[in-house]
Amino acid sequence: MDKQQKLSEIIEYLAQLAEDNTIPRNIRRGASAIKERLMKENESLDVRLASAIFQLDELANEPNIPMHGRTMIWNIIGHLEALQKGE
Repeated sequence: MDKQQKLSEIIEYLAQLAEDNTIPRNIRRGASAIKERLMKENESLDVRLASAIFQLDELANEPNIPMHGRTMIWNIIGHLEALQKGE
């Protein structure tokens, strides 16, 4: 799978997180913002990936996020890190 396909998959995971009504609104908004930033091609991919990982880490540390939401975020971070390393 090439980088663009992996990125599309990650964007889909973020969309699922943003649409999950059991997740607090601020987390969903954050996931949407991260998704939009990842889709912007005017920045280098490395900058977009690093920014997304940082922002998702902050969202995962929110005290009011349910465990399944935190698990989704950790999963997305893992995919982003793998993409960043070129795996």
